[in-house]
Amino acid sequence: MTKGKKILAYGVLIIASFISIFPLYWMVCAATNTSLDVTRGRIIPGTHLIENFKNLVSQYNVAGAMWNSFRYAIVLTIISMFICSLAGYGFEIYHDKGKDLVMSIILLAMMVPFAATLIPLYRLFSKVGLLNSAIGFILPTISTPFLIMMFRQSARSFPHDIIEAARMDGLGEFQIFIRMFIPTMRSTYAAALTITFMNAWNNYLWPKVIMTDKNSITMPMLVANLKEGYVTDYGMLMLAVFLCTIPTAIIFFFLQKNFAEGITGAVK
Repeated sequence: MTKGKKILAYGVLIIASFISIFPLYWMVCAATNTSLDVTRGRIIPGTHLIENFKNLVSQYNVAGAMWNSFRYAIVLTIISMFICSLAGYGFEIYHDKGKDLVMSIILLAMMVPFAATLIPLYRLFSKVGLLNSAIGFILPTISTPFLIMMFRQSARSFPHDIIEAARMDGLGEFQIFIRMFIPTMRSTYAAALTITFMNAWNNYLWPKVIMTDKNSITMPMLVANLKEGYVTDYGMLMLAVFLCTIPTAIIFFFLQKNFAEGITGAVK
């Protein structure tokens, strides 16, 4: 690559990085400014962070919303990864034409928007008494076609010779999955954890419909509530958005390497 092309490439990357980072920078700055400063377009940090935080925690149950979001997201992530990985493992290791047909039907479900199933799900859950419950929050997304497909693709690179050797040594099928498949697919599990936790944490529509009790509010619901009314305090709103962003940003920061390896199907 010539010097001119390098300069052009780095220039494009710098501009793209600035465009990507600027909204995050503006969010942090807005969280430290007053609502008036935010509406005026001030893009430098202010001195009202503590005041915005005091107003936020005094008017809204931030601790309860954070606890609900963490509780639902963590439980959903653990259960979803186990079920989807077990399904993906089974679809590939015990492969036949019938399972290919079932997998095709499962993948067709990815084409159906969630809004199309929202009303039937709500009526079903209301009849069985699962409104305002953790089970009602978790059950519709406990298994997703995307995660099953991702684990199935990763299972294709899992050596079948190891499975045969483990069977000869007397290990059961579930023991092979727990003791051999899961440790080998660490990168895939890291990618699945990141995706599932982010989706569960940022989920808004289904919790808004099923969680009618104010004590069951989650962080995305709390952020949406800040925009209600005649006057919006944008400094307080952006602080709530910043608090809502921190958990997913931390998880992605620590798992970004394994996330990239898991998405590309790398196995160590």
